[in-house]
Amino acid sequence: MTQNIDKDLQRFKQIVRGKVRGNLRKYITHGEMLGRKGREVVSIPVPNIEIPHFRHGKKGSGGSGQGEGEVGQSLGPGEPEDGTGEAGNEAGRHIREVEVTLEELAAMLGEELALPNIIPKGAETLASQKDRYNSVRQVGPDSLRHFKRTYKKALKRQIATGQYNASKPMVVPNRDDTVYKSWTTISEPQANAVILYLMDISGSMGEEQKEIVRTTAFWINAWISSQYNGLQKRYIVHDAMAHEVDEETFFRIRESGGTRISSAYGKAIQVLEQSYPVEDWNIYIFQFSDGDNWGDDNRECLNMLKDKLLPVCNLFCYGQVESPYGSGEYVRELMGLEETWKNVALSLIEDKQGIYECIKDFLGTGK
Repeated sequence: MTQNIDKDLQRFKQIVRGKVRGNLRKYITHGEMLGRKGREVVSIPVPNIEIPHFRHGKKGSGGSGQGEGEVGQSLGPGEPEDGTGEAGNEAGRHIREVEVTLEELAAMLGEELALPNIIPKGAETLASQKDRYNSVRQVGPDSLRHFKRTYKKALKRQIATGQYNASKPMVVPNRDDTVYKSWTTISEPQANAVILYLMDISGSMGEEQKEIVRTTAFWINAWISSQYNGLQKRYIVHDAMAHEVDEETFFRIRESGGTRISSAYGKAIQVLEQSYPVEDWNIYIFQFSDGDNWGDDNRECLNMLKDKLLPVCNLFCYGQVESPYGSGEYVRELMGLEETWKNVALSLIEDKQGIYECIKDFLGTGK
């Protein structure tokens, strides 16, 4: 019986994940999960799955084939039930929330967009220490007591000494029977990655543009996290000046004033030089803007990219978010870089529907 239940549960989970996978594009473009994200799992609303079941009549009303009447005779409308209001003419909305791990979500994203796995650099340069429980010993704290081996050892002892009674099976371990889990510390190669998010927060970047950036960043994080053992994220905002902020501030702050993109590049260079040596870290930069920049600043930006940032990045991605107030000129300055630098990816995001293609543009390179 238990095995049948387990099979049914696994089958149900497969159906649920099939529903999620089938609607993944909708989730990507509308960001329905962002408010339901936990540390390791995401709650996703899916259409309710109706399971066939019997519907019983009222108690004492008789069973099938009972009572007076002839074969084929109509039973009539039946007795009226309690209820209020008029009948509706639209179907109800049956929604069930299911939990999906971020790892499963990343796998679905990879399948949906046919994303190639990332080949990290510096995979053997960093090492992490990890404790692996692979043996037992006679002493240790109670929290590490190995119950199964302790029980088996006590059972063997009682059988060998004739103390075991099959009619009253009771196994009582003594001090000599107790064994504890033991570990060895091993060093494992580890590939680490850092993501730098850069965003223009001048007055032309409104709430709709920031929501697009937030949704895009969620899926970027999900995919890159699935490719690396360690992932760090840093956030830089700028108008005419740049500042490093935390994640919550990054998506909520709003400023007004001019735009100087080179200030963000300067801050990014400073962060990388201080904390992330290029020989040890896989570096990703995702920049979002509406394309406005101070005219004389474009040349400085290109020089900083070619001299400092592009040579050290696995991937530099620029997403230009459509805004009624932005000029959209900056992406044209970067098009020449895309032709000569293989680690540059550009994407135009007109609205939320453009998030899907943006993620494919950015992550489809496999870098």
